[in-house]
Amino acid sequence: MKNKILFLILNVICCASFGQFNPQNDEITKRFFPDAEMEISTPAFTKKGFTNYDDMMTYINKLVAEHPKEIQLSFIGESQKGKKIPMLVLNKENTAEKLKVWFQGGLHGDEPAGTETMLYLLDKILNDATYNYLLDKITLTVVPMANIDGYEKQDRYAANGLDLNRDQVKLLAKETNYLKQAFSDFGAEVAVDFHEYRPFRKEFSLLGPNGICSIYDAMFMYSGNLNLPKNLRDYTQDVFVGNAKKTLEANKFIFRDYIASVKYKNDVHFNQCTTEARSSTTSFALTNCISSLIEIRGVNLQKTSFKRRIKTTFLIATSFLKTAYDDASKIKDVLKTANDAKPKNLVVVCDKPQENQTIRAIDLNDYQEISLDVKVNNALKSIPVLERERPFGYLILPEQKILIDKLSVLGLKINVLNEDKTINVAAYKVTSLQISPEEDEGFKAQKITTEVSSIKKQFPKGTYIVYLDQKNAKIATEVLEPESENGFIKFEVLKPSLNSELPIYRYLTNEKL
Repeated sequence: MKNKILFLILNVICCASFGQFNPQNDEITKRFFPDAEMEISTPAFTKKGFTNYDDMMTYINKLVAEHPKEIQLSFIGESQKGKKIPMLVLNKENTAEKLKVWFQGGLHGDEPAGTETMLYLLDKILNDATYNYLLDKITLTVVPMANIDGYEKQDRYAANGLDLNRDQVKLLAKETNYLKQAFSDFGAEVAVDFHEYRPFRKEFSLLGPNGICSIYDAMFMYSGNLNLPKNLRDYTQDVFVGNAKKTLEANKFIFRDYIASVKYKNDVHFNQCTTEARSSTTSFALTNCISSLIEIRGVNLQKTSFKRRIKTTFLIATSFLKTAYDDASKIKDVLKTANDAKPKNLVVVCDKPQENQTIRAIDLNDYQEISLDVKVNNALKSIPVLERERPFGYLILPEQKILIDKLSVLGLKINVLNEDKTINVAAYKVTSLQISPEEDEGFKAQKITTEVSSIKKQFPKGTYIVYLDQKNAKIATEVLEPESENGFIKFEVLKPSLNSELPIYRYLTNEKL
């Protein structure tokens, strides 16, 4: 028995390190994850390996040639290795007011079900009347392979080693800039990012007498960020995610809200969902958008249960599209209410309370389903720790063009002072500064505290103004407030010094300059 457990643990470690072994045996697959019976003609089902870039482009070009009036192909930029990143827009020419939906797959290169499902979805919407009607009310934009270089070698990261789903506001990878610019230009009202997760993890050896693996076919991540209006958070959870869960339940798949394990001393805790704008779920949502990230059970499983994984992803994708179609008018009302919300305060820092939950899992001793009581830090129940009055806008000094360039990619409209002007503002003074000694994801994390005081300051011509009466205002507050856990200062885009005055100022007067 000890040898069996040791083998499983070593196998998991190898998978985590090299991504080339499948840790799941045939018994688990047969008992819990039998493959779906469905016909799929996408490239990965006509060859031994997964779809590569050339396979995808051949497949896409064929669809475009067959349906020139309903699908348009463009390229939003190039990967670091020079591969053009395709974007498909599906639309019907009619007079209906369309809802804009954004789907992307393959942001992590070792999560193939997302990309394969996006290709399968394109085929079904264009060639199957069961789904083609969705384009009567929806304009659907699809980026099927967001991380081409990683996908080509089935590796999570981009060519420069960055995780593209930790780069959504610091924007250090060229792919992220292209993706975010395309997303901002499109103006999505519903957005879904399709991923897969690792069901065998090193720390799972500490759970249960003999270790566990995850049992969930799918997990739903959506944002608990407190700067998102409650009506938007509730509608995302209750309607979009709620409908998708009902669809999975009807098809006998196992699911829950997203949890990720973290080792804590000699125990294992879990984080549920997110508040963080560094990943797509929250960064999409902060543009006043209904947003979710879908995690399918699949990383390191190679092609085991691959049809099942695609069916699970497809059911969720089409559920989101059907909800968008059925509720198109309601969605626009929800988003208008969320956009019009002007709370007195914004939340700069929050805490994720810990609670006890029961999760389902597979015991690796006898391959039976078990239930485990675990501790979960629940982002969906976040509570504010630091709040600050919501300004009318921010003033940013002319030498900080790097901040402005990133804000523009994130979809913010920027104004500029056309003359020198003395303005009453609130200034930040840095009262403490901690810099991580270790670099992670291209930066050394900075953590600061500030003292805010009212001053009258002479601002030069060319000073940038970011007003908060715009659609993407919530992401501006997220990245510009200096203590933010996902801000420009945290990610070293701006490097302050102790006791300095920051080149960002809060403008509180409710009138345009």
